[in-house]
Amino acid sequence: MSSNDDVHKVREFEHPGEGRRRAKATPKGRQVNPTAAHEIEQLLGDRPRRRDLLIEYLHLIQDKYHQISAAHLAALADEMKLAFAEVFETATFYAHFDVVKEGEPDVAPLTIRVCDSLTCAMLGGEKLLADLQSTSGPGIRVVRAPCVGRCDTAPAAEVGHNFVDHATVANVMAAAKAGDTHAHLPKYVDYDAYIAGGGYKLLNRVRSGELPKDDLLKALDDASLRGLGGAGFPTGRKWRAVLGEPGPRLMAINGDEGEPGTFKDRVYLESDPHRFIEGMLLGAHVVQASDVYIYLRDEYPASREILEREIAKLPPGGPTLHMRRGAGAYICGEESSLLESIEGKRGLPRHKPPYPFQVGLFGLPTLINNIETLWWVRDIVEKGADWWKGNGRHERHGLRSFSVSGRVKNPGMKLAPAGITVRELIDEYCGGMADGHQFYAYLPGGASGGILPASMDDIPLDFGTLEKYGCFIGSAAIVILSQKDSVRAAALNLMKFFEDESCGQCTPCRVGTQKAAQLMQKPVWNRALLEELSQAMRDASICGLGQAASNPLSTVIKYFPDEFKEAAE
Repeated sequence: MSSNDDVHKVREFEHPGEGRRRAKATPKGRQVNPTAAHEIEQLLGDRPRRRDLLIEYLHLIQDKYHQISAAHLAALADEMKLAFAEVFETATFYAHFDVVKEGEPDVAPLTIRVCDSLTCAMLGGEKLLADLQSTSGPGIRVVRAPCVGRCDTAPAAEVGHNFVDHATVANVMAAAKAGDTHAHLPKYVDYDAYIAGGGYKLLNRVRSGELPKDDLLKALDDASLRGLGGAGFPTGRKWRAVLGEPGPRLMAINGDEGEPGTFKDRVYLESDPHRFIEGMLLGAHVVQASDVYIYLRDEYPASREILEREIAKLPPGGPTLHMRRGAGAYICGEESSLLESIEGKRGLPRHKPPYPFQVGLFGLPTLINNIETLWWVRDIVEKGADWWKGNGRHERHGLRSFSVSGRVKNPGMKLAPAGITVRELIDEYCGGMADGHQFYAYLPGGASGGILPASMDDIPLDFGTLEKYGCFIGSAAIVILSQKDSVRAAALNLMKFFEDESCGQCTPCRVGTQKAAQLMQKPVWNRALLEELSQAMRDASICGLGQAASNPLSTVIKYFPDEFKEAAE
């Protein structure tokens, strides 16, 4: 044995599994960039790192950097102690988050969105989109957007967060060049003016016990006030149902008004916001909700700013109010998807039962109301149920806020009697048809409410009057088409919308809308196959999107046989 040999020294050798270990010098998973980590830490500041605030923090990144880089996503996941996959899935689910992966070019500093939904498409939105894309130049990105809730001033474009009504290449580019990218606030009834007009007296009476809760609920019952977001569920009954569940309870406001053709909630928020706020606080008091979450679509930046300003003026007391910002997902108008989004997740509809009034936000009983529904509470209680029911036509009762757009002389939000016919609505409230246009067809309830011919212009527009024709009133969005429009093209536009907006959770909706859109682009429709497909979507989809997506298709086939002459030959 040589003197250099040491029996106690262990010889180095490679273990069979060592090779794999040696190959990776860094820990598993995506590494956090120190610069990005610092930027996220600075951006969040002392805000709580709660899971339900994820979407709010994604908005912070998007607003500051005009995009969300992979480095920022990884840093945010690390900061909030969430899996990167979870953060990535949520960010890529919503259309208004521009996620930039490694190696991809940065997004242009300014984004112009051009609405491509039905009314805007009818009034030149597609040409506007193409013209802006060819003339915008460097530093500007022009993309299409689903309905932005400005159908009465179509075509609409959004420059940053500034909406340009009756958009043209000239006025859109002028706003872009001037850096006019922030929301413009209209004149509205502020807190002082609302108080001067008797505002919050009813709330104080209810809170003090002067007006019992039961009397308020009876007024809503007597007026037969129903959910005006589209579902039409009796309001008083819903409040009682939530109150009947063991506490604690919460309240959520559905301000995700994304149905193409609908803009009534925006009009109310941008004119008399406290009337809605008082109705909301009354609902929260009745069901004893400790917290209220106001979920407002991202396409309403002016409404959001108004609400933030006016809520800050409220006296202390009452429930804690939380503003939550949507991010461009139509599906979040569905009540359970809305709850998922408030919780900071993808807006995937929940299976029911249990229903939200039983197991809702954060697993607690939750009252969910639409903005317009709450807007009417004060008037109904103060003026009485008889006042509300005294309005109406054709044996219907109450008032309806019709969002009217398309080929009429004066489009806009029209407050009219429930049960009014579309012909009466056009003639009495819209100044008749636009010059050179003859009434041909109409949508009685937005994108999912079907399409009817002008010959069926005598149907009362209200809950329960349209179902036998394969339609429904929904949120009372009325789109008027003329002889210069194609109902086939309209139905295809709506189906493409549903295809884009499907959350993808269930196959009948995800694949059905895609397949239907493909079949509808062919010169001759395979009506038998389309009807079979429609039935499968209606029967098997989880939520109302898939169940109602085929309504325009089915009604066009049924009521417009003249548009399918080539298919019959």
